[in-house]
Amino acid sequence: MPARERMRLTDAAVARLRPRRKEYTIWDSEVSGLGVRVRPSGGKSYILLQSSGGHSKRISLGPVMTRTVSEVRRECHARRAEPDEAVLPARAVPSLEAFVAREWREAYFERYKPSSKKTARHLLHGRILPAFGSKPLDRITPAQARRWFDAFSRTAPGNANNALKMFRQIMNFAVSCGHIETDPTRGIRRNRRTPLTRFLSREEIDRLHLVLDRRTAKGEKQQADIIRLLLLTGCRKGEIIRLRWEEVGNDTLMLADAKTGPRTVPLNSQARRVLDRQPRTRSPFVFPSPRDPSRPRGGDIALWYRVRLEAGIEDCRLHDLRHTHASHAVMSGVPIPVVSRLLGHADVGMTLRYAHLGDRDIKAAAERVGQTIGKLLGI
Repeated sequence: MPARERMRLTDAAVARLRPRRKEYTIWDSEVSGLGVRVRPSGGKSYILLQSSGGHSKRISLGPVMTRTVSEVRRECHARRAEPDEAVLPARAVPSLEAFVAREWREAYFERYKPSSKKTARHLLHGRILPAFGSKPLDRITPAQARRWFDAFSRTAPGNANNALKMFRQIMNFAVSCGHIETDPTRGIRRNRRTPLTRFLSREEIDRLHLVLDRRTAKGEKQQADIIRLLLLTGCRKGEIIRLRWEEVGNDTLMLADAKTGPRTVPLNSQARRVLDRQPRTRSPFVFPSPRDPSRPRGGDIALWYRVRLEAGIEDCRLHDLRHTHASHAVMSGVPIPVVSRLLGHADVGMTLRYAHLGDRDIKAAAERVGQTIGKLLGI
């Protein structure tokens, strides 16, 4: 058995400990039995080897981020002076709700963007905490997690995937903090999603254009132009709705708070014309709220539901306009890495979903070539 690694533990020394391929423990040279356990994930927690009745018992003293070395040493001395566990019980494992409200909130939630915080609150308070919030972290079992995910998946498989991702992050962080040994969601597979297939054809875009023109003539110009910009730029809905004038350049949009961080979106001449015709007011937003110009308009583009019905594209979601922009770029011969930059994807792999959509034009071209050569051959 390898010799124990020892050192005089200090707050600075504990902070410098780095994860290794396997879990390891550094033991304090000042207090016998006190150590810091470091997991491969980077989580660190204090532990104490306590002798009782001729047997050694390993006691978790909690994650290092919540206590100083001096505080832990004092607890160790108190335990040695009063070994009766009825007097000094092991540190209680927090409930999921308490853990989320303190440690996880500080480590993760506070770093989220405002839009991500809104989504996180919805998943936490709507799905995760009602099911597990009152349970101590070590009382949440894999079977309970599986039943929760399966029940959610029957009605909303996509949202169930999102909730599972957040729940898994929370539980893995609890493992890193030393509260639990394993993540109860481990082994649960996400629901398979239907492959992306929907985008507008050239004919459908023509019909959409005519309907938007009619709606503009009826006074619904702002929403119609938002829809046009989504199609012309491939931006996400929130990026256009919250667009500020200070982010609009001569030939680019310089988005300060996109989903994957700040990014630059090149403007084609058609998108530039749509932006140029927006009225300049005192509002900092290109599309201000009609009720409060100091705020952007609301996220619901109600006009879209009427427009798609009139254009005969009822199955097309607003987000499919972004898919349409990407798909037509691919079919026009734009390289996948360039399309990835246009869309602001953090990973080119996400853009590869659109690669197969060019097959339609390839098959049509092959058919035209076949007809031409077939006539020459008399076939």
